[in-house]
Amino acid sequence: MAINILITGANGQLGNELQVLFPQYQAFHFFATDIDTLDLCNKKETEQFIEQNAIRYVVNCAAYTAVDRAEDDAELCYKINRDAVRNLAEAAQGNAKIIHVSTDYVFDGKATLPYRETDATHPQSVYGKSKEAGETALLKHAPESLIIRTAWLYSSFGNNFVKTMIRLGKEKTALNIVSDQTGTPTYAADLAKAILDIIVFSENTQTFASGIYHYSNEGITTWFDFTEKIFRLSGITTCRLNPIPTSGYPTKAIRPMYSVLDKTKIKKTFHLAVPGWEESLEKCLAKFQSS
Repeated sequence: MAINILITGANGQLGNELQVLFPQYQAFHFFATDIDTLDLCNKKETEQFIEQNAIRYVVNCAAYTAVDRAEDDAELCYKINRDAVRNLAEAAQGNAKIIHVSTDYVFDGKATLPYRETDATHPQSVYGKSKEAGETALLKHAPESLIIRTAWLYSSFGNNFVKTMIRLGKEKTALNIVSDQTGTPTYAADLAKAILDIIVFSENTQTFASGIYHYSNEGITTWFDFTEKIFRLSGITTCRLNPIPTSGYPTKAIRPMYSVLDKTKIKKTFHLAVPGWEESLEKCLAKFQSS
């Protein structure tokens, strides 16, 4: 009998990458939903969906991710990033296991060593605070859940930094790029595969290793160096890149200056191999060029 898996936020970057992988996981039966097919803010609807479809795992990719807009739209941001997560947690109790995607923005970005799961959170933006509140609500109402924090997500789907830089690189003769924020880009296709492999591992071992985990690609870079690499691999030579400090590019929401995540726990627990960010960027850009 197939294992029923609910994917929420299926129209986003990660949700779309998960859908690409569906054919590779024949033992699973997937329900790919978004706001138009399942409103997580409606608790009763969420409960009914999980119960009627005998869902065994929920992969929650649904989130409010417009970081700057969230500063003026806190109510909706919290509704999606906290309240909907609480609804999901209460609906899944005793029925389904939840894998919930969170963010590096739960940290203040003042560290100098890669963040571990046990490090204290201290979000600096409405978005970060709402995601932290979502984690708290989930662990309160469904403590056997699994949270994966990720960072600098990009994909061949949706809007993201990589796509924006390619577009601007072709349109502009010069771009100012922040060079003092450090982190690791994450190719959503790699994270999608890691999530499904965690479910396979859980089924094979008949254990669900709940808790908080960190996942990004391997390596460390800055937004400036990331952009340089994007341009080099995309053959963009007519746009000059100028490194600038964060202070030279003011935004409504405070960005973490340091976002490197320690992935030791997720690699060890689930025996995952994590690709380097440069290798994964090449794969993503090759996908762009072939489409």
